[in-house]
Formats: sequence, structure tokens, C-alpha cells
Amino acid sequence: MASPGTVNPADHAIATPNVSAILLDAGGVLVFPQPDRVLPPLRAAGVDPDLATLEQAHYHAMASQDTEDQPPAAASWWRNYLLSYVAACGVPPERRKLLATEMASQIRGHAWTHVGLGVRDGLRAVAALGLPMGVVSNSDGSVQGDLHRLGVCHVPAPEGEAAAVAAAGVPMGVILDSAVVGVSKPDPEIFRLALDALAVPAGAAVLHVGDSLRYDVAGALAAGLQPVHMDPYGLCPAPGGHPHVRSLAELAQALASTRRLP
Repeated sequence: MASPGTVNPADHAIATPNVSAILLDAGGVLVFPQPDRVLPPLRAAGVDPDLATLEQAHYHAMASQDTEDQPPAAASWWRNYLLSYVAACGVPPERRKLLATEMASQIRGHAWTHVGLGVRDGLRAVAALGLPMGVVSNSDGSVQGDLHRLGVCHVPAPEGEAAAVAAAGVPMGVILDSAVVGVSKPDPEIFRLALDALAVPAGAAVLHVGDSLRYDVAGALAAGLQPVHMDPYGLCPAPGGHPHVRSLAELAQALASTRRLP
């Protein structure tokens, strides 16, 4: 298995050299569960993972959900996610179910506020390509405010309108939250809304970068876009037919090396 940050094999390369826009998922691409929220119960269960292990646990949890026959119900998604997450953190099998259930009830709201390792530098490298960019997230209404507050990215205030707080991070053309717009991935409508805001037509020249086969890859394909699977540890359960990257820095590198200038 290749290590995080290494370039994927040629058969997983991004197909188009003339990318017109880049859409990004939030969870698993930009942010992860906050260590201050998940570490106390994990330590109580006898494990003390570092930040890199916590991030890797996220990808194990997403890969596990991608192998399920049916999408998880909204009410059970978080608990099911945590069941695989705590297993990847090293919690013994006999303690996983109870711990995941307890964590699911205790950790709610604004839990996804840890900026991933290397994310800020990688996002700046992607933004330096000068392409229209946006975030498309299945979230609870908090993603735009959290990304702004964390200094990851923001949507600039309209001309002539003062921003409530100082702008921080990479400027985005749009940040869409499923709880705000009323439609969620994999429904192609949420991608259409994002591209309308960017004034970019749908098509394979638009990349959507996300960490889930079920929501991101399937949703991008349904919308006629090119999915790029954020898969740092080579965990994708069905890797054929779509490109993968292991980091935002790798994405920027790949696009810079293949992009045709207008």
C-alpha cells in the first residue's frame, strides 16, 4: 500500500487536462471529528491514538459504510460511523458497540472541527491554480460558519457589504450545506446548485473531490461530473472507474502537471 501523499498509479489519473472547476467535500477532505471530543472516551476505553491515527480511522469508517448494501439511516449514521471509527483506533471488539453508542449520544453538534493534517497548505496549492472552487457538504447547517471560523475557507461578502467577521482562509465561490439547501449528496441537484453559483456548466471537466463512494463518487457521476476519491490509505472498496488522490497537495500537483492553459 502506498503511503499518504504519494501519487496514485497512472490508471487512476484524472482524465481531463482542462479542468473548469473544483468542488470539495468538507468532512474527510477539509475537516475531521474534533480530537478533544473523541479522545476522552477513547482514552477511557484504554487507547490513546495520535492525530494521524484518528484521521486514518475516519477513512476506515467511510470505507466500511461504502460496503453496506443500503445507505445508513439518518438516525443511525453517526453511531455506525463511530463503530468502525473506534475499531480502527484499536478499541477491543467487546467494547466497541457500547462505546460507539455512548459516543454517538454524547458527541453531537459542531463535532467536525479538526482541520486535517496538511489541509491548509494543500488547499492553498489547489487555489493557486486559479480555478473556480466550492464546497458541497452533507452537514447540519454549520459547515460554512465552521470553515470560516477555523480559517479554512470562506465565501467573500458581496461587494459593498461588510463581512461580519474578518475573512480567513481560501476564498470560495460557494459553500453549500445540505441542511441549508434542502438536498444532499448523492442527489445531483446539490451539485447543480453549486455550479449555478459558480456560473460553470456541468460536465466531466468539473471535479468533485470527496471521501465516499456512496455520496461523493456516485453523486458526482449522477451529476455528470468527474469524481476524485480522497483515499489516503488505499481503502476504497471498489477502486475501478474513478481517480483517487491521497491529499489536496497531490491533487494540486496532478492538475498542475497536466493542465492545459487557455
